[in-house]
Amino acid sequence: MEIKAVFAERFKSARLMNGFSLQDLADALNNKLSRQALHRYEKGEVIPDSEKINMLSKALNVSPDYFFRTTKVELSDIEYRKLKRMPQKEVAIINETTKEYLSRYLELEEIIGLPHNFENPLKDFGIVTTYEQVNEAAELLRKEWSLGTGPIFNVVELLEDKNIKVVRLNVDENFDGLQTFVNGSIPVMAYNEKKANKPDRIRFTLFHELAHLLLVFGDVTEKQKETLCHEFAGAMLLPEDAIKAELGNHRSKLSTLELGNIKKQYGISMQAIVMRAKACGIINDYYTQQFFFLIKQQNWKIDEPIEYQGVEESNRFEQLLFRALIEDQISMSKAASLSNKSLAEFKKEHQPMF
Repeated sequence: MEIKAVFAERFKSARLMNGFSLQDLADALNNKLSRQALHRYEKGEVIPDSEKINMLSKALNVSPDYFFRTTKVELSDIEYRKLKRMPQKEVAIINETTKEYLSRYLELEEIIGLPHNFENPLKDFGIVTTYEQVNEAAELLRKEWSLGTGPIFNVVELLEDKNIKVVRLNVDENFDGLQTFVNGSIPVMAYNEKKANKPDRIRFTLFHELAHLLLVFGDVTEKQKETLCHEFAGAMLLPEDAIKAELGNHRSKLSTLELGNIKKQYGISMQAIVMRAKACGIINDYYTQQFFFLIKQQNWKIDEPIEYQGVEESNRFEQLLFRALIEDQISMSKAASLSNKSLAEFKKEHQPMF
């Protein structure tokens, strides 16, 4: 791809990532560059000089060399679910922000020479249409990943360790998460950092998206598919053997205190625990309805009375960045660029450690 085309594509991506129209960007630049001039950049008719590129990079919150990064990032189709209710502008922000982070991540891996190997451990599982099948799939995945039946400390880190890229986005409140493949073979998930004060919600969302990523669903409705993905997430966070060890095989009722203790240990919401108990036959439909009536009465649907205090994050990108820097595979300025920071910001934050 010639340099003008590269610049044009990256410029448009940065504009969409910031939610700007061409006129919005011109206004953000105090009309030092006209809408017509910006339009020419986006069409690949001309490349601005270094002074104008610096202006654009500040207005669009990217480093100057962002506009010339050639790492290929193509997202496969994404099933947006909740995003159907969101404006296309917000959808574009999510798409382009995901692509921007991945372009830096994949370039860094390319510099170090890391392969992008991902093998779906459930590829031979078959068609899924029932709860029993998703429960079995979750048990098999835990076995394949050597997780046992205990709590999973950090879901984001687990997925990254299994060569699934996890992107943290700061976007519209209505967005929970997405999954797709990049360049046809690299699995990617994204979640909303605005939910970071509810790490149990992030964990559930990621395993829900993992079900979409790994499983092949049969002839089911979209609503049924979503329910099956919820059930898979519950089974990954709290295996049947574990919940029965905690609650017993059959119960007539449950206390919020014991649900809270399980939540704090396994990182799964009290509501999801109750749904899991119902799915495993521990409680019946009638008690489940009673519990959710209580949840509604107490206004606990969003803010439950007991919180999970775990941390959901991965430092893999930073680890690779520091590895490349200390091994002289990249310069300090390149490390700053890959971090989407200015050289001054990066030096202030990290130089004393090198």
